[in-house]
Amino acid sequence: MPPSLSPDRPPRRIATWVAVALTLLTGGCLVGPDYRRPEPPVAADWAMADPSRVQTDTEVPMRWWHAFNDPALDALVDLAYEQNLTLQAAGLRVLAAQARRGIAIGLLFPQQQEAAGSIIRTRQSLNQPSLPEDPTTNPQTGQPTSFDQDFSVFNLGFDAAWEIDLWGRYRRGIEAADADLLASVADYDAVLVSLVGEVGATYVQLRVIEQLLALARDNARLQRDSLEIATVRFEAGGTSNLDVQQATTLLEGTEADIPALEIQLRQTLDSLSVLLGMPPSDLTDILSRSSGIPAPPPNVAVGIPADLLRRRPDVRRSERQLAAQSARIGIADSDLYPRLTLVGQVGLSADDAAKLFTANSFTGSIGPQVNWPILNYGRLINEVRFQDATFQALAAAYAESVLRAQQEVVDSVAGYVRGIDEVSHLERSVDAANRAVELSLIQYTGGAADYTRVLTAQQSKIAADQRLTQRRGAVTSSVIGLYKAIGGGWEIRDSNDFVPGEIREQMQARTEWGDMLTATRQEKAIDAAAADTPPDGSGGHKWRWWWPQW
Repeated sequence: MPPSLSPDRPPRRIATWVAVALTLLTGGCLVGPDYRRPEPPVAADWAMADPSRVQTDTEVPMRWWHAFNDPALDALVDLAYEQNLTLQAAGLRVLAAQARRGIAIGLLFPQQQEAAGSIIRTRQSLNQPSLPEDPTTNPQTGQPTSFDQDFSVFNLGFDAAWEIDLWGRYRRGIEAADADLLASVADYDAVLVSLVGEVGATYVQLRVIEQLLALARDNARLQRDSLEIATVRFEAGGTSNLDVQQATTLLEGTEADIPALEIQLRQTLDSLSVLLGMPPSDLTDILSRSSGIPAPPPNVAVGIPADLLRRRPDVRRSERQLAAQSARIGIADSDLYPRLTLVGQVGLSADDAAKLFTANSFTGSIGPQVNWPILNYGRLINEVRFQDATFQALAAAYAESVLRAQQEVVDSVAGYVRGIDEVSHLERSVDAANRAVELSLIQYTGGAADYTRVLTAQQSKIAADQRLTQRRGAVTSSVIGLYKAIGGGWEIRDSNDFVPGEIREQMQARTEWGDMLTATRQEKAIDAAAADTPPDGSGGHKWRWWWPQW
């Protein structure tokens, strides 16, 4: 039983126990591994990087989509950033991680605190074996005595239990919570990068379909003119009905492409609307600000491969998840050691409410409690092994994320550099195809060639037009994919709130959040978590003993 505190010296004894607890707290060791970021496989330079088009010594632009000089694209990205629901969900996960970090920090201090008060009215039985037959007579002296069958007890007190962090269980928990918070921020950034890239890619797809639809209608007009020429010549006896039927077949095939393209256009508009966080609409006000497929910039800035470790949010998220898992090994390892808890109670107790607040009513106790689950060692050791194996799996996933990031960049660079050359050849091919159609019609009208030559020329023109349009869109999409691959665009969040103001108001009305929903408070928590981790991910965790942010 913990020793009782005498009424005349409780403050000094409490101070002694608190001093002992703080000494144990600050002097406790940290079991488990100190995290060091693994060295992932990173290339020295990009493959297929044409220096005239791919710049490695220039900083990646924060708003890379401005390089397309397309007002409609700029407006779509801004609207998606404000309204996209997936991004809002990612922002709320940051708030949840911030709250979990506060919970982890709180566990470092007294974990169980309770203020209680009670009034107990008791009636004792007169037939208890410990009482004499005549409870009004003292059995030893035979003298009359008093006995209260009914009495009251008034209690008012405060109980606390504080598990001293001897082995770093709770400090490792804070380390994991710090890493989880930074991982949630990186996840938000990854969602933002993906959102901007998806808006850009969907917009380009929309413009490609519009161009294909315009080409289909133009080709249908041209083929309709050819059919009229074939019909006139057939009626005049200058050719067979075969020419008419061939011209009709080509025209109807082209006409059939138009509804299919209109369906694709509608579906793409709907996808774009969802990305903007709104019901399906025509988006005419925004799309009318520009037209045509955005032209790719003459060059792009990509930095060096090592920059991906800080630029790619998904790589940062993977690395922070690895750091959190390293801390969880320490948490599991701490369960193998005895746990020391300081238990204390102070209060007032009296049988009369008028006496409750006098010095003689003071009561209290304080003392250590040790728990050591030595019979569960098999289970606990296997828990440590499980956490370690999970850490190693996450290390492999981190290395793979770095490799895949480099692959995506190189693939996009190849699509951009080689795609520009391909488009140049296709443009000349389309010019030649248009000229061939003109010449074949002149020759057919003059009777110098049969309709097969016209048919072949028009089919070649259709194929060349479609291929050029699709490849123009592919090159522009390669640039979008390239900036997405190097992690461009997340910087636009800067010091903005992770959650829109309307949602913050709803949450504040529903739950007491204090100032945690403000951008300033969020930034402080993120900065505090980042300050505890060395920039290079080495050297473990920088411990601070007081956290005003939590």
